[in-house]
Amino acid sequence: MSAVTDVMVIGAGPAGLAAAVALSAAGAKTQLLERKPYVGGRAYSYPHPALGEVIDSQHVLLGCCTNLLDLCRLSGADNYLRWYEEIPFLEPGGRVTRLRGGTSPMASLGFLRAPMLEFSDKLAIVRGLTEFLNGKPQSDDVSFASWLKRTKQTERAIKHFWEPILIATLNDTFERCSMRYAGKVFHEAFVRSAEGGRMAVPTEPLSNFFGRIASLAEQQGTDLQLRASVERLERVDGLWQASLSDGTHRVAERVVLALPFEQAAKLVPLRGVEHFVHAPITTIHLWFDRNVSEYDQCALLDTRIQWLFDKSRIRGLEQQGSYIELVISASFQELEMGREEILNSAITELRSFLPKMNQAKIVKSGILKEARATFSVVPGLDAYRPQQESGAGLYLAGDWTDTGWPSTMEGGVRSGRLAAGAILGRSCMAAELPAEGIVRLLERQ
Repeated sequence: MSAVTDVMVIGAGPAGLAAAVALSAAGAKTQLLERKPYVGGRAYSYPHPALGEVIDSQHVLLGCCTNLLDLCRLSGADNYLRWYEEIPFLEPGGRVTRLRGGTSPMASLGFLRAPMLEFSDKLAIVRGLTEFLNGKPQSDDVSFASWLKRTKQTERAIKHFWEPILIATLNDTFERCSMRYAGKVFHEAFVRSAEGGRMAVPTEPLSNFFGRIASLAEQQGTDLQLRASVERLERVDGLWQASLSDGTHRVAERVVLALPFEQAAKLVPLRGVEHFVHAPITTIHLWFDRNVSEYDQCALLDTRIQWLFDKSRIRGLEQQGSYIELVISASFQELEMGREEILNSAITELRSFLPKMNQAKIVKSGILKEARATFSVVPGLDAYRPQQESGAGLYLAGDWTDTGWPSTMEGGVRSGRLAAGAILGRSCMAAELPAEGIVRLLERQ
């Protein structure tokens, strides 16, 4: 049997990494176990054997992700973020609307002049956003679909504003999104402060990016073990014992179980886990023999594809042609489709946005389906999201726990820091962004 550690963290995704960094910084003897050969959890990258490329499902950060950004700064990973002050919204045929990040659309000339929206659409959007001035809704029992109907959002406002932003952020249909978390997204990113809406994209593969945070944990004394798959977790003589697939055991006084809900439920009993469901993301990866895009990133309108990332531009690899990643969030339909059907449909749709494709050759392509990419913040789920402290030295982490955030990397980091704080008896959380303008005045009332 191995030596007894203070805390054993199981899972090296954003939640587990955040917990390990906070605990080891405080001097706790910490062991971090990860079953995969790389860190990052669901925010991972891996070498695709057939393509000869390292691929991932692109994740982005917003300025309101204060705890994730704090963790990046501590580890130096912030040096591998590229910030964007505007988001281009492309329509088929090439018309583009540029909305500036880091400023409320209600006060932005770019928004008020957006050709992708008519005056009635803009009026409906402003009417909707004003409901978030006092914060997000506190109840989670109403769907975003119901809210859209109540606030009389126009069809174009839904398709050209609410849909590309919310589906890309919450990765689900409006019927399956709680109004509380839809409101959270728009309050934090569009209403509360200018900084909250700024967007950043990692400039390197995600496991490399999160590997920098793992390195920080190790420098602070965390014992990180990859390919360490925990098959059983139990209490033995007042301690927590993890049995690994290789037949060895790890023992600790406390455990932070930083796994997705379905994996955590295999190791410990969890109340209400049957109420959690997954939502998928599908990404299409295309390599061209020449440059085909003038955008690092952009939202695509009137198509199944929500987002385009030119990863050659983001990573500074333009001389090697174009590597384009297309993101289809809430891709329930694509789960039932074959590779060629998804690929042909995506290429056909993409041609209407990128005319340079007509002179380019696709060198290679890949499809990545993530059936369990996120959990769905369905109406009423808050009643079943557990607190981090579970009793008897067991702590739960993961974006699905009670964080006040939806299924995001920020939610994961917050859960890990909340779990570490419960163990250490003090807060490990970063400060929230200060409110600005009228929102600051309203918060003081």
